[in-house]
Amino acid sequence: MLEPERGLSLTIARVVQRLQGSSLHSQLERQARVSLHKPEIKLESLKEDIKDFLKTSGWEKKLQNAVYSELNVFPSPCHPAAPPEHIKEPLAYMRKAQGSWEKRILKSLNSMCTELNIPLAQKRPANEQKELLNKWNEMGTDEPDLSLFRPVYAPKDFLEVLMNLRNPNYENGEQPSFRNHLGLIQVPLKVKDIPELKEDFNELGLNIGQLGIDDSAQVPPEFFENEHVRVGQKVLAEQDSAAAQQYVRQGCPTALRADLWALILNISNQPEDILYYEQLKSNVIQHDLLVDSLIYKDVKLTASNDDYYFVFEDYLYQVLLCFSRDTSVLEHFTYSSATPPKSYIQGKLGMEEYAVFYPPNGVIPFHGFSMYVAPLCFLYHEPSKLYQIFREMYVRFFFRLHSISSHPSGIVSLCLLFETLLQTHLPQLFYHLREIGAQPLRISFKWMVRAFSGYLATDQLLLLWDRILGYNSLEILAVLAAAVFAFRAVNLMEVTSLAAAEAVLADLSTLKVMPLLQIFLFATVT
Repeated sequence: MLEPERGLSLTIARVVQRLQGSSLHSQLERQARVSLHKPEIKLESLKEDIKDFLKTSGWEKKLQNAVYSELNVFPSPCHPAAPPEHIKEPLAYMRKAQGSWEKRILKSLNSMCTELNIPLAQKRPANEQKELLNKWNEMGTDEPDLSLFRPVYAPKDFLEVLMNLRNPNYENGEQPSFRNHLGLIQVPLKVKDIPELKEDFNELGLNIGQLGIDDSAQVPPEFFENEHVRVGQKVLAEQDSAAAQQYVRQGCPTALRADLWALILNISNQPEDILYYEQLKSNVIQHDLLVDSLIYKDVKLTASNDDYYFVFEDYLYQVLLCFSRDTSVLEHFTYSSATPPKSYIQGKLGMEEYAVFYPPNGVIPFHGFSMYVAPLCFLYHEPSKLYQIFREMYVRFFFRLHSISSHPSGIVSLCLLFETLLQTHLPQLFYHLREIGAQPLRISFKWMVRAFSGYLATDQLLLLWDRILGYNSLEILAVLAAAVFAFRAVNLMEVTSLAAAEAVLADLSTLKVMPLLQIFLFATVT
């Protein structure tokens, strides 16, 4: 265990190291130099005067936001003697399972490559480059033949892997006993119970005003909304990431959501960010990757068929194609249990000096991946800003939904939390569904892997994602999944097959997120 003082000094050292190479650091240096020419800066109190100047000119707030962003993204420091893989994932059996899963994905990608006789990457001919550049804003009109391509994997394949996870140090006899978990996830991870969740999500309480609830016991909803908008505008004026994160726990007013999310994620869309996006775009224009076809196929299979999102098809191609080329995404592998896949230059197989990460961002898209981007298109219409928001959402949250880890926001913990909540609070329903071969997780897994994107109505989904950002946690996905089952419990008790249970839960588009969460967390007798 690390003593608090030691942990704090390690955290400070890491944040300083991370910020030293950033553009913010060079901007601060430049501003400090500029301030030297100001009459109020005195030589005898140089250090304090420069600090005061940076404070009054707003640069101190920008530095605070950058530090807060680092603290939100990176995990708490491990013991200095801990090997790097412990930062990625402390449990050896989880690391091993993730490694096996990655090999399987890569094998699937390589076999598709061989079958179709298509290289993983190739330079586009000049005429093709010109054509792609001309239709960059209308790629949705393109109808390439993708019939031979298949998604590398779908959520149900991933669920099968998670179901077979076992801790080798844990006595796991085949004979059913009180120790056996009745659900599909059989690993002993600590997950929260309802009293702990109530404490964590106490701002969602029944007597606290919420956006997303029509009736409030304390004050008429329009009074609360007007006041909440006023406070939101003040938070934006202050440009304080920490205040914004606290604020969105009660929901974001629609008109302020885009700016508040950008503030929490510390995205300001500076000229250098726009330039970086343009560089990624030129990489897309110049080189054709096999994953491009997987992205096309995924968008066609998911978002293009969705009543809410089909209009954003062009945006999705632009963002996802650029994302696949973005090597800055590789940085998140320092705190992710996953490892970026490697490929070798033709004819140099196995020679490490000729190894490259493939795709360049290290993330192989799966069936439904484009649904992480689709809801953001409602908020951001400028491609480079949309891109940055998505990238930050991915490296903070979404990567955890498709990698095997013991992290509380990781998909394994979310599945276990969902099953535990149902078993504890709706034991009859859980047992009934289990007996008829309709394990609840088989139905809810796809909701959680996609963070409910494509299942809820968009306004409700954005209210849910407000809370993910506000609490810097994905645990609310498991709570909502359990709340949906609780809401439909009467109908589910009548079903006699998995197909019938799926039919009862097929359409979530009429559900209201906040009342469901509040009832499940705060109106359930524990």
